[in-house]
Amino acid sequence: MVFTFVLLLGNALKEVLPLLVSGQVPLTTIAKALGLLIPFVWVFALPMAMLTATLLIFGRFSADQELTAVRASGVSLLSLVTPILLLSIGLCVLSAAVNMELGPRCRVAYTTLLANLKGELFSTQIPAGRFIKDFPGYIIYVGKNDGTNLQKVIVFALGKDMTTVERTISAPRGRLEVGSTNINVYFYNGKIITMSDGRSFPGAFEEYVAPMPLVRTDPRQLKPKIDDMTFLQLLNELHDLESRFAWQTSRNSTAEQLRAARHQYEQRRKDLMPVIFQIHRQVAFSFACFGFTLVGIPLGIRVHRRETNIGIAIALLLVALYYSFILVGSALNNRPEMAPHLIVWLPNFLFQIVGGVLLWRANKG
Repeated sequence: MVFTFVLLLGNALKEVLPLLVSGQVPLTTIAKALGLLIPFVWVFALPMAMLTATLLIFGRFSADQELTAVRASGVSLLSLVTPILLLSIGLCVLSAAVNMELGPRCRVAYTTLLANLKGELFSTQIPAGRFIKDFPGYIIYVGKNDGTNLQKVIVFALGKDMTTVERTISAPRGRLEVGSTNINVYFYNGKIITMSDGRSFPGAFEEYVAPMPLVRTDPRQLKPKIDDMTFLQLLNELHDLESRFAWQTSRNSTAEQLRAARHQYEQRRKDLMPVIFQIHRQVAFSFACFGFTLVGIPLGIRVHRRETNIGIAIALLLVALYYSFILVGSALNNRPEMAPHLIVWLPNFLFQIVGGVLLWRANKG
């Protein structure tokens, strides 16, 4: 709960809190956004919490001489910690469900919800005094905006190349009307200049309406980013890329043709590696709880301290060491020759081997 709150607070302060302070977003919507963030932060909170709890418990257990009392009663350390190891394996299963399915789906839903909220707020409260380029095909400038009534309104309608201005509409006052699919900007007693073949054709009007598309994101229609894909989505993406990058050879192909085809395929594998890396990262993350528990039990006994801050400090150092391998692999995911998808497995093997050795030595006393 502590780690979830801390990680949730970091995301909320950056993205959700400004919407709450604005007072224009219902509290229920803010609560929904925070609820969607919880499974995403569990990806990191579960292993960190298991490691910290293990260090704190066994540090106190050793400092209070309870381990000595247990051994004097004829109970081995391995027998004592077996339920905790089984608990860590159960948390690995929970982590796998969060990392590979629940977390990515909630992250996509959260990002979509936040984007739609910002879009709606932006649509109803167009900032004054600057040029706005967030409406596809339009650039809008408003001198003053009190909600729906606008002053000194200028709209530039862009051409198909999105760089040239086809039409300029300006008026001393206007009005904003938000519909379900677009935003209608009403101009009153203004001027319009239409560009065609390098020539300008000015005109005037008493009332003019400029409809602008209101962009809303539908998670069912948009393809998520690789980092936000579930495990099954990543497998499908990998299959699609591999089928797209497959090459055709025959028995009559020369050695030079085979080498050229192989070289081309290796070059294209650079596009496959981010997907392969993400697949391995999700699976490797799922075993973090077990490795952290194996290290945390003997390390807590060796530290032999009651203080909570010592246990938390050691936990943070170990977490930083573990995730440094993930960061290195992520930085190399465009270099398949470095095998970044295997780097994410190194901390699991390192923690489990070191933890197993330390636990075996601690059990021997």
